[in-house]
Amino acid sequence: MASRGNRARSQPIDNTISYVQCDGLAAMKIVKHCHEESLNNMEVAQGALLGLVVDDRLEITNCFPFPKSDEIDEEEYQLNMMRRLRRVNVDHFHVGWYQSADVGNFLSSTLLESQYHYQTSIEESVVMIYDTQKSARGFLTLKAYRLTPQAIAMYKERDFTPEALRNLKVGYENLFIEIPIVIKNSALCNIMMSELTEMVPEEEGTHFLDLGTASVLENHLRCMMDRVDELNHEATKFNKYQQAAIRQEQEKHRMLAKHAQENAARIAKGEQAVPEEEVNKLFRPIPVPTRLNPMIVSGQINTYAQHISQFCSQSLAKLYMTQALQNAKENKQ
Repeated sequence: MASRGNRARSQPIDNTISYVQCDGLAAMKIVKHCHEESLNNMEVAQGALLGLVVDDRLEITNCFPFPKSDEIDEEEYQLNMMRRLRRVNVDHFHVGWYQSADVGNFLSSTLLESQYHYQTSIEESVVMIYDTQKSARGFLTLKAYRLTPQAIAMYKERDFTPEALRNLKVGYENLFIEIPIVIKNSALCNIMMSELTEMVPEEEGTHFLDLGTASVLENHLRCMMDRVDELNHEATKFNKYQQAAIRQEQEKHRMLAKHAQENAARIAKGEQAVPEEEVNKLFRPIPVPTRLNPMIVSGQINTYAQHISQFCSQSLAKLYMTQALQNAKENKQ
């Protein structure tokens, strides 16, 4: 444990951004766009984040969605949008991007590579993930992530073999680092929200036993089962590679031993020995399967486990309480 702690302390830490401050307007735009996409065609919603960096704080003040049509040049579209926002005196600096997720299922090789390109071109950039299904059940889920220095070094090397990942000390637990988010509104917005709160009729305790956590927990468990099956498939694939590599190595040693005996007989007869390279040419190295996808799947399973741990106690407490109330009602009848 001590050696593991020393190794963790020796790894580089990203201190570029300490937290993200998001305006309420930008947050509502992200929520609106993600829910519209999930209701219309169940596609992943993506967009650009605009703002500026103040000391170690990343301020997100505006955003706009990426175009869905293939006929529109995405890069030209973004430049035109930022140019028009600059004309109306709105923050137009690109500071990251956002994406929708479904029950926490957001970790993929595409997201990793996109964030790598963002962070190498814009050092302070973040990716914000909004979970539409969990938020629809009453649990607002808006999180910001950045790639760790180890993950950036891994993508620079473009070598995803087990040896390379071990040398870089990259694992599923240190692919991303979560950045805290603070949602800030202007004083006028806070006054308006206070007035609206007074106008909305207060619920009389009906939301305290809302079993919305049960459906969220069930969806997380189903998704985790799928990811565990996928990880098991990747493990089987890697085990087959190891068995094939061991068999090839054993066959190579057997051939080299036989070749050494034949060379000894040739030398005894006064003939010239055959070089070992002829034997090595017969055995081509077996390609090592990439370990990036298993690492991503393991990271997704870890995310599901954290979410399940968060909801499990709350959901079980509500279920037991509801069961007790139901039993009491049946006993009275």
